Amino acid sequence: MSYARSVPDQSPSLSASRQKTLVMAIFLCAAFFFQLRFYMSPHVMNLFVTYTDTGGAIYEKLHFGTIGIFLLLPFALASRPFVLQGSDIALFRSLLLFSCLMVVLIFYLGAVGRSGSVGFIIDTYVMAGCACMIMLTLPPDMRRLLGDITLVFLVASAVIGFGEAIMQVRLLPYPPIRDVFRPIGLTGHPLTLGAMSATGIGFVAATRWPLWMRLLAIFTLHIGSAISTARTAFVLASVELLLLLLFTRWPKLSKRTERRAKSIVLLLLIPLSIVLIVVLAGAGFLERFRGGIVDDSFMARVTIYRVFEYFSWSQIMMGVHIDDLMFVVNKKLGLEFIESAPVVLTMLFGLPAAIVFTVALVRLFSRLIRGAAGSAQLGAAVFVIASLSNNTFTEKTSVVAMIFVLLIAYRRPSPLMPSSISAGLSVPTPATRTPGSAATGGKPRIGRT
Repeated sequence: MSYARSVPDQSPSLSASRQKTLVMAIFLCAAFFFQLRFYMSPHVMNLFVTYTDTGGAIYEKLHFGTIGIFLLLPFALASRPFVLQGSDIALFRSLLLFSCLMVVLIFYLGAVGRSGSVGFIIDTYVMAGCACMIMLTLPPDMRRLLGDITLVFLVASAVIGFGEAIMQVRLLPYPPIRDVFRPIGLTGHPLTLGAMSATGIGFVAATRWPLWMRLLAIFTLHIGSAISTARTAFVLASVELLLLLLFTRWPKLSKRTERRAKSIVLLLLIPLSIVLIVVLAGAGFLERFRGGIVDDSFMARVTIYRVFEYFSWSQIMMGVHIDDLMFVVNKKLGLEFIESAPVVLTMLFGLPAAIVFTVALVRLFSRLIRGAAGSAQLGAAVFVIASLSNNTFTEKTSVVAMIFVLLIAYRRPSPLMPSSISAGLSVPTPATRTPGSAATGGKPRIGRT
């Protein structure tokens, strides 16, 4: 049965105004939920629910920001038409496929009795895929603005970390007690503060901020990587700065003039770097470098691979329960934590499933990084290197989603890609995709020390 319209059709201008309002609402919700997920640490979550503590209901194991992102995605997809053009189509397809694969992995682990290991898959990888799909429903200018907001909080985290290091008091709760005070800023761990400060340098260079603002932000992030006492992150941040200086193009200068200018800046940076290192060392921020690179922390990352000696090939192929793994780690190897993503993935998922997971993650990451600006690619490379030295890829963390969001925010613009809010209002063409249409273009406790 059908009914005749009793209300006249809305005018085009009114319809466009309504769609602009929807786009703005999605943007504001995305900005809030993204930053809530990125910067509300697990220790803060534990003040409200049993997020990482033992016990608690299933829904308490999901971050508030993750829940918000899950609820926002269907609204972002179905509330109004949106346009995908060029490489966005293939990227959206890859994100959807990756998220579906993660859901299949969750069901598999539940079927084999290891449902306790799925928490980080949902709260890290499924959440990251959903956040990126929300990003793609927004116009490029809004995507970039979301990236800018994320970087502003990242710089603020480095500033807060510096204040914590000076006052020897943390702003946010951090239960672990260490012999040496280590600031955390707005993150949940000193290593995260260091790694994300180093990573943010490359992304800040990709922004359209005024030059003085970019230089100030980069300097702040470099200091943030130093005061975090994360040795790998500080070294990577220093190398990253050198590479940015040598290989980033300076606009409005000829190649010859650019080479001369870079040589002068490099000569000035050498004595300034020496002074900075002396000041940081005098303030006690480089204490962890005094014991060299090969210390107990380094050896723990090597010793952990002996865990395979205590399990049979069938257990390695099929995976084991987290409690069995941690028993071997704690009692047999004498280690408190697992500082190795390959060990965790192999022993929890089983070798075949771990390989499938790794291939899927590498394929998605390579597609994201391929379209990003050069300095953003450098920042992403720093993140991967820093994260492989610990268990970032195998814990409930927001940094994976943060990197994905930043890579989308600072992608190189496509010639066909609209660059304003009108992108969210365009009428679909044969080269675009809208929700429901076919594509026609382009093919536990595993802590850290």
